[in-house]
Amino acid sequence: MVHYSAMLDVPRPVVQYLARLLCARRREIGTPRGSRALSPFRQAVLVPRWFRDHACVHCLARDTGISRATACRYLGEAIGVLAAEAPELADVLERCRDEGLPFVVLDGTL
Repeated sequence: MVHYSAMLDVPRPVVQYLARLLCARRREIGTPRGSRALSPFRQAVLVPRWFRDHACVHCLARDTGISRATACRYLGEAIGVLAAEAPELADVLERCRDEGLPFVVLDGTL
């Protein structure tokens, strides 16, 4: 096998933000420090690779040295943490109305 490094075209602060959310989640559920296969930052890198590169779970698992099941679980956890940060649709529509926007495109990036 040949080992290589790659650059992910996502700003580092984006991954760091998700890593902070994951740290908070781990504290919330009482995960002992050092008990996970990946650090919060390395777990956070999985998500943009999944979304931006359309990487398969098998490839994510292989590249990080974890099982496919763990990669799936880590992805689900991180996406759930991000989803919890998203505003509710009613709140977004109310804000748009308050700002006097003439229309809103609902494309999933609210």
